[in-house]
Amino acid sequence: MLWLRYFASLRERLGVAEEHLDWGEDLTTVAAVRESLHKRGGVWGEAFAPEQRLLAAVNQELAQPESAVHDGDEVAFFPPVTGG
Repeated sequence: MLWLRYFASLRERLGVAEEHLDWGEDLTTVAAVRESLHKRGGVWGEAFAPEQRLLAAVNQELAQPESAVHDGDEVAFFPPVTGG
């Protein structure tokens, strides 16, 4: 199982701060997780569309699209600029 977290305007847009997602062999990279979220369609499809610039972190470390994701990992997505 993956623990997904959403931050800043992305969290507001989706209306959810976190969720669990069943991990599987089709979700082994950050890009694959993002594509899975995009395929949900609606606001999810818009928020995770390829042209949307988002940053990601795996277990609280900045990650690239090709970064590996394993069962039990925390994957966070957030916009490139967050205010404070």
